[in-house]
Order: sequence, then C-alpha cells, then structure tokens
Amino acid sequence: MRTGSEPTTARSSLRLRLGLSLRGLVWAVFGLTAFALTGRPGWAAACGVLLVVVLVDLVVIVHRVSRRSGRPSGTRGWGREPPRA
Repeated sequence: MRTGSEPTTARSSLRLRLGLSLRGLVWAVFGLTAFALTGRPGWAAACGVLLVVVLVDLVVIVHRVSRRSGRPSGTRGWGREPPRA
C-alpha cells in the first residue's frame, strides 16, 4: 500500500541526469583547458571546481544505476543471482 502522493508510473531521471553530467564534464574540461591556455587562472580554477563537482555527481549516478540494475533488493553482486532449484 502506498502512502505517498507520487504517481504510480513515476520514472527515474537518472538517465537525463547522466546525460547532463556528461555534457557538463565536456564543457568543464573545455573551459579548464581554454582558460588555462589563455592565462586566466581564476576562470580556470572555477572550471576545475566545476569539474570536480561533475565527477562526484557522475560517481553518484553510476552508483545508483548499478544499485538498481535488476537485482532484487538486499542481494549482493552484479546482476541477478541464478534461480535456486
């Protein structure tokens, strides 16, 4: 029995978040290198900080996706366990 007000067909936004994080990763690396090469250390540092934030977000997303990868809750390992005979 559900107690919340969420829809019964709610879908996770992890794939969208993964795509946005990958796009952010590309732009942060581009900004870091461009500003470092043009001699703007302040902007390069800001892009470096953004790069660290994006990498942490990617680690969290990959962890959550791997946790939801078709395993019944409470089991260990990657993927499904074989059925017991």
